[in-house]
Amino acid sequence: MATTGKALPSLSFEFFPPHTPEGSLRLWRSVERLAPLAPRFVSVTYGAGGTTRDRTNAAIQTIIGRARLNVAGHLTCVGASRAETLEVARGYARLGVRRIVALRGDPPKGETRFVPHPDGFASAAELVAGLREVGDFEIAVGAYPEVHPEAASAAADIENLKRKLDAGASMALTQFFFENETFLRFRDACARAGITAPIHPGLLPVENFSRMVNFAGRCKASVPEWMHRAFERAETPEEAHTLSVAIACEQIDGLIGEGVEHLHLYTLNNPDLTFDVCHTLGYAAAPLAFAAEGGGAA
Repeated sequence: MATTGKALPSLSFEFFPPHTPEGSLRLWRSVERLAPLAPRFVSVTYGAGGTTRDRTNAAIQTIIGRARLNVAGHLTCVGASRAETLEVARGYARLGVRRIVALRGDPPKGETRFVPHPDGFASAAELVAGLREVGDFEIAVGAYPEVHPEAASAAADIENLKRKLDAGASMALTQFFFENETFLRFRDACARAGITAPIHPGLLPVENFSRMVNFAGRCKASVPEWMHRAFERAETPEEAHTLSVAIACEQIDGLIGEGVEHLHLYTLNNPDLTFDVCHTLGYAAAPLAFAAEGGGAA
């Protein structure tokens, strides 16, 4: 694919911790497939109230120990006291993690709104400030080009992002979007609000269109009508895969042209689609030596 001619941005990949032995194999295959692309870091998600804590830690330990990648552990404010939350951060540090993605977090399953733990952090900004007291972490926070579903307004949402960055975060990773103008308008609005920290676009190559549409509906991310029409015309899984790669590459090429220097890709532990996107854009895979056979990130 012909790109803009500018240098390719650095990469990061998001994984989720496995739920089953089969999921462990899929995660490790994802790491093996994508590590040769030399990501700046990879991140591992964290369930509400620490529901995936053990699996998240096991996945992080495996990725660091066997693939020797820089890992960012996710951390949320949901369902835990300040002391419990910060102990998770200290546990990350003991594993060798120096990056954290600090999020307020979604309400636990079955609940419709976030209610802080009586002794917990009430916001991501508070969490960032707490993390600053216990370790020298590089902290990323979430950003929402189409406004967080619970924000009172776009301006209020940007002000909340500024609070998180002022509390000590060094970058923001956005919710996925499919129209680059959405991200560019948001980036400009953040700059006008005095935000100088880098805001890196989060991108979702589409593995399954109907599942993506359902997910987008829950987080209020727009899916343009042209994408509905395009995927309706994809008659086979192979055609859908090719379409997904083409859409993601075109979107990324446009972002590179607008000066984006880092891309955060939500992999859904589906390495082939993510790899094909990166390969098509011109990212070269360098052979890596892994410390041991994979499959142990249970």
